[in-house]
Amino acid sequence: MYDNMNNDQVLFATGAYDHTIKIWQAHTGVCQRTLQHTDSQVNALAVTPNKHVIAAAGYQHIRMYDLNSSNLNPIINYEGVSRNVSGLGFQEDGKWMFTGGEDCSARIWDLRSNSFQCQRIFQVSAPVNSVFLHPNQAELIVGDQSGVIHLWDLRSDHNEQLIPEPEASIQDIAINSDGTHMAAVNNKGHCFIWSLNGGIGDEPTKLSPRHKLNAHKGYTLKCKFSPDSTLLVTTSSDETAKIWKTADFSEVQTLCHDVKRWVWDVAFTADSQFIFTGSSDGVARLWNIGTGTIKREYQGHQKVISALAFKDGNISF
Repeated sequence: MYDNMNNDQVLFATGAYDHTIKIWQAHTGVCQRTLQHTDSQVNALAVTPNKHVIAAAGYQHIRMYDLNSSNLNPIINYEGVSRNVSGLGFQEDGKWMFTGGEDCSARIWDLRSNSFQCQRIFQVSAPVNSVFLHPNQAELIVGDQSGVIHLWDLRSDHNEQLIPEPEASIQDIAINSDGTHMAAVNNKGHCFIWSLNGGIGDEPTKLSPRHKLNAHKGYTLKCKFSPDSTLLVTTSSDETAKIWKTADFSEVQTLCHDVKRWVWDVAFTADSQFIFTGSSDGVARLWNIGTGTIKREYQGHQKVISALAFKDGNISF
């Protein structure tokens, strides 16, 4: 059960309000391990590029778990954050980690030092809901509860701001893999799309507004682009996930389960054919995007599934 992970293997993980993280066999729905996250709910999950470690954002901390051992408890603890850590991720070579939190900051953590210290802090005026690293690995996009999107250039420390809709909390931000589009969703159910230019060398990225989607009837919680950049998914408190075609941002599929619950997080498979969702009923689901039907369910959490992490390898669903 605890065989070492390698880069060809699939890793699907769910984090929940029941203070656990579950590692699943993605193609069978079998839970392989349950990691203990005893201090708080899991707000976000991210896997290091080499798949050796999974990081969990919680209340006042980040916990890291070794995926190569049978140890079910964290091996590294990052403390010193005063409130909820809402988002996190890794630089593509695993040299540093980025986080955002309700302490009104985004942070860069150096993973190469043994002291696990915060290296840089970007302070804003409202709690941070979302952080996303541009594919160029040089610009961090930060979304806060006052409705401001901050573009923090890590090369120069320069930052710019934009407000797509006044007094509407930015819930999530995503940029597609080739860095040509950015999406942001807010608590009024809207999804905003920009086209991106520049961002190469020392040149900052320039944004041009493209679309405003009336995506959902409730809070829009997450947005993600598919690995092949042809699709965008948004999830909501209106108990749906919606798939949009990036060619014209028309809606192509609505995913809705009979058990009406908020859809908190979402992840695409590497082939962009399937999608995972995590919901308030404590169940994660794998959906066929083309048919809009459920392929598999992952049951075992006792409370809301609030975070997903997926690293794909060679698998057939």
